[in-house]
Amino acid sequence: MRILIVSQYFWPESFRINDLAAGLVERGHEVTVLTGQPNYPAGHYAKGYSFFTPQEEEHQGIRVLRVPLVPRFAGKGWQLALNYLSFVFFASLLAPFRCRGKFDVIFSYATSPITAVLPAILLRKIKKIPLMLWVQDLWPESVSATGAIKSERILGWIGKLVTFIYNHTDKILVSSQSFISSVKKYTTNKDIDIAYFPNSVESVYRVVPKNMNFKQQYNIPDGFVVMFAGNIGYAQDFPTILAAAERLKGLGDIHFVILGEGRHVDWVREQIIARELTKSVHLLGRHPMELMPDFFAHADVLLATLKDEPVFALTVPCKIQSYLACGKPILVAIAGEGGQLVVDADAGMSVPPGSPKALAHAIIEMQRMDQAQLNQYATNGLQYYHAHFMRDSLMTTLEGWLSNSEAVTVASAAGKNS
Repeated sequence: MRILIVSQYFWPESFRINDLAAGLVERGHEVTVLTGQPNYPAGHYAKGYSFFTPQEEEHQGIRVLRVPLVPRFAGKGWQLALNYLSFVFFASLLAPFRCRGKFDVIFSYATSPITAVLPAILLRKIKKIPLMLWVQDLWPESVSATGAIKSERILGWIGKLVTFIYNHTDKILVSSQSFISSVKKYTTNKDIDIAYFPNSVESVYRVVPKNMNFKQQYNIPDGFVVMFAGNIGYAQDFPTILAAAERLKGLGDIHFVILGEGRHVDWVREQIIARELTKSVHLLGRHPMELMPDFFAHADVLLATLKDEPVFALTVPCKIQSYLACGKPILVAIAGEGGQLVVDADAGMSVPPGSPKALAHAIIEMQRMDQAQLNQYATNGLQYYHAHFMRDSLMTTLEGWLSNSEAVTVASAAGKNS
């Protein structure tokens, strides 16, 4: 198949769509990606990139077509809005000229912002081929929950835009089963098929042994290590993490190791100093994905948190699959499907979100557990990953859906010509 992927984010930015595109190439498909100039999460163009260049490159056998966009800069509201709108404008303007040739199906990776799907809808109309949408974030719920937009009128407009986008796709995939009801609420075209398609993880996520040289090189502390990896933003509820760390101060050799960057990292750094947590909370910065399993090997528990908001109760953060694949005990402070997944897998503990007391208590409980129990959590999680999130089986499912979309289009065209 000739597959056109439309995504505002792509390599060298670290998103799951990178591995999905590579997996399709591995299976013999011809993949082209329409994307913007990389600037996430730093807020400025990645090394070797600028507003205009490069326009085209190749990555792992994938043809990558890039359009200009305004970078995120510091990630303030108006800066993000300009970033989002600039991609929509330039991708819509240039896509008909850049994406020449024939394609069998369009696949749009719909993380925030949902507006990035609009160029894909334009190409669907021009090329008369099906569009498959993979929803990673719910709009308008997510922008409301994060406080990015508070105006009910604007949220209403966004809701109408979401309805337009959903109604102009041919199949919608959702990364969380709980997303289905929300997507249906904004889908007036009842003929659109909605299916659950969870995130898998890149093959680099695996069980690796501890490397003491690595530990020393990256200043991973001794003691009981609770490790968080990912975006440091509003949604991840760092006030609860820091408040839990305050409760645990002096109660044992417990260390919080934070890997990643984000809009709130400066605030977190300031709070660590203000709350006198420098000996127990360690910001180790952002590191390449390939190093994550080596970091995880030195964790006693891997941590995932989200704010106590209704939309986040529907969400399964991608990091949970990464944690499961690396065979480590997991502690989550997430409501709904994300927390229930860890319970169903018996891969660790789940506590209510937004409760520093509950989080601190769970950490103490896990610290006092017999090592055999922690090892059993790790084994259970790894088995659950193999049963539900294996890359190859998920790729086979997606391949079947894409092929079916192509067949439907061919049949429709034949009917019109008869």
